[in-house]
Amino acid sequence: MTAPLFTRTDTALGDFSLRPVDPGADAELLHGWVTHPKAVFWLMQGCDLTAVEKEFTRIAADPFHDAYLGLHNGTPAFLMERYDPAHRELVGIHAVEAGDVGMHFLTAPTATPVHGFTRAVITTVMEMLFADPATHRVVVEPDARNTAVHALNKTVGFEVVRTVALPSKDAHLSTCTRDQFLATRGETR
Repeated sequence: MTAPLFTRTDTALGDFSLRPVDPGADAELLHGWVTHPKAVFWLMQGCDLTAVEKEFTRIAADPFHDAYLGLHNGTPAFLMERYDPAHRELVGIHAVEAGDVGMHFLTAPTATPVHGFTRAVITTVMEMLFADPATHRVVVEPDARNTAVHALNKTVGFEVVRTVALPSKDAHLSTCTRDQFLATRGETR
């Protein structure tokens, strides 16, 4: 198993860490997550196991896109993708600035939700992205209908820039600078 690249301890919920997705080893787990009804906005509902493994193999080979498996206290619990918006997702739609990083995240489906868990996940994701001093702003493009993620994004500092038409959805193009993220935590640079 690949060692975590980033670890964060949440005082209430424990340890969160991220490691690169292993397309072959993780495909079955990820297939269950991305095809679950809760993951409708992930846009992989109709994919079979082979298609999921193929997609994560493609991401692993892409120099502008990375996928990470998130662990909570050592157990797989979320997925995060990081991409370069100058080369993926938002090409020709978003005026990319130096230090922009694109991001997607998905929490695993569960029958026993834990209060504050998704907030702890997105905080971990943002901390990992901003741990790289080259990252100045995180860019996301969630489906305009995904009101739950819009509210969650706001809690960590994202502001909606505008609604954009992407090939698969209308999306709220949103950004969060390092300073905006730190302000939500009562911190400054």
